[in-house]
Amino acid sequence: MPTEKLSFIVTKELSGKRLDQALSQLCPQHSRARLQNWIKQGFVQLDNANCRPRDPVSTGQHIDLDAELPEALAFEAENISLDVIYEDKEILVINKPAGLVVHPGAGNPDHTLLNALLYYRPELKHVPRAGIVHRLDKDTSGLMVVALTPIAHSYLVEQLRLHLVKRQYQAIVQGVMTAGGTVDAAISRHHIHRKRMAVKDSGKFAITHYRILKKYPAHTHIQVQLETGRTHQIRVHMAHIKYPIVGDKVYGGRARQARQNSQHLRELIIAFPRQALHASELNLKHPVTDDLLEFSVAAPEDFLSLLTALDND
Repeated sequence: MPTEKLSFIVTKELSGKRLDQALSQLCPQHSRARLQNWIKQGFVQLDNANCRPRDPVSTGQHIDLDAELPEALAFEAENISLDVIYEDKEILVINKPAGLVVHPGAGNPDHTLLNALLYYRPELKHVPRAGIVHRLDKDTSGLMVVALTPIAHSYLVEQLRLHLVKRQYQAIVQGVMTAGGTVDAAISRHHIHRKRMAVKDSGKFAITHYRILKKYPAHTHIQVQLETGRTHQIRVHMAHIKYPIVGDKVYGGRARQARQNSQHLRELIIAFPRQALHASELNLKHPVTDDLLEFSVAAPEDFLSLLTALDND
């Protein structure tokens, strides 16, 4: 049975929070329920002492976690094609297509990336979440890294927590931007619509950088770089600054059009089946060799066709 061994020092930002809340922020790869269960079983110590989920933490305290990880045996392996960009003994980099859910959940019990990974590399049943360390939304395409060993998994999770993995995206947004910039706005669950996220002062800090690639009469093609990786972060941040992503049915609102747009372009924008968002670049250090690895992949056909229509109109 693989284990998870992690150590943290409580920072000023976490001081005063419940232990389970602090640990949830430090270990986003695990659910709050799992972390609470580990604390209750004695797998977590606070300054070398047993503790309770509700115990408050203070700056400088040491949190040590040493727990057995559940195997991914509850999920079925499925023969789903994968676009593999890179592969070695420790990591796998794939180009996820739009429409593929990453992890089984409510409404998506199977036919996910996790099921595909278990078929492609059966040994991933012994790695937490079948090696998945970060996610892309179902209708976002592009690059993802997968850990093939528990050691690689822990390493990549820590690199993501420290914001050392560079992730760049391309997006087509509604509206004409005047310049690039940065969105620094905390994100949390929407207080009414629990499947949606929203900008809230009480949320987790989130930072998104963006720059203009090309302007159109009513749209902008941009490059986006994540500094943090919150759920729906780019979509929420772009909508927050009034430049929602084309095709985003949740945060996009009504499609905008320029008066001079052709009928073909108008219909294409209205009918675009997903958010026009693609994870185009991924840079990270290898978990064993420490070499810097850089990957890039072109946007899929639907995204490129929309850009071509904007160019030609």
